[in-house]
Amino acid sequence: MTKPAIGFIGLGLMGSAMVERLQSQGHSLTVIANKSRENVDAAVARGATEVGTGRDVAEACDVVMLCVGTSAQVESRMRGPEGVIAGLREGAVVIDFGTSLPGSTRKLAEEVAAAGGAYLDAPLGRTPMHARDGLLNIMGAGDKAAFDKVRPVLDDLGENVFHLGASGTGHVIKLINNFCAQCMSNAFAEAFAMADRTGVDRQAVYDVMSAGPVASAMLGFIKAYAVEGNPDMLAFSVRNAAKDVGYYRQMAEDAGVKSFMAKGAMQALEEAISMGRGDTLVPEQVDFFARKFESG
Repeated sequence: MTKPAIGFIGLGLMGSAMVERLQSQGHSLTVIANKSRENVDAAVARGATEVGTGRDVAEACDVVMLCVGTSAQVESRMRGPEGVIAGLREGAVVIDFGTSLPGSTRKLAEEVAAAGGAYLDAPLGRTPMHARDGLLNIMGAGDKAAFDKVRPVLDDLGENVFHLGASGTGHVIKLINNFCAQCMSNAFAEAFAMADRTGVDRQAVYDVMSAGPVASAMLGFIKAYAVEGNPDMLAFSVRNAAKDVGYYRQMAEDAGVKSFMAKGAMQALEEAISMGRGDTLVPEQVDFFARKFESG
């Protein structure tokens, strides 16, 4: 079968790894620059075509993929005279791989449908390293026929590819997942800092916890920094973590409830950002908690 022409917006760490993977699988890519030239230049050197606007991307492509940081950034790329919707081909599929607010996703899905296309939310699990090997977890949602249409492309990117339900469902589940991840990661970071404060060895704390029911990949990620000094096992910034927990809280409020458990994680992340630690990685929250305990 003829491979669809793919447009990609958002060549950050994850997006550039996905573009590299798609190119390695023989897909034709059209890309657009955002914050940095380096990843775009690398994609172009491998054969991608660079254009200037979201509209240009849509006019050239059967499938448009976005992997940007916030719902506001998605909306700015989708709407307006130079946005994706303005240039959308009949029957095109737009896929948001980022972590967005479900309410925003559902509104965009309606607008894309009115323009003759289909809009899928497909947030991601795992890391850029997994993306380069086609081993992502992809939490797809939206029109099932459109999902089935692009499934071969998603299979090139993901090891575990799900269709989870109606528009917005993927982003709901991703926010629940990331909320749990940040509650856990900050709890473990505090635990290692508490070990220092109470005069016990971090490795001993890990040995006991890893032998019991709290053993998890997340515990291993935080331990890699707390004990071994390697933060890269969870290459996710404090600023992005705070964004995701904030989106989770907003989603809860939109559903008419308030989250009890998000408060602690959000307080720790926001305080870390206020201390200039927003660009540090989540495992480095161990240092944030240690500093807070030292200051009383």
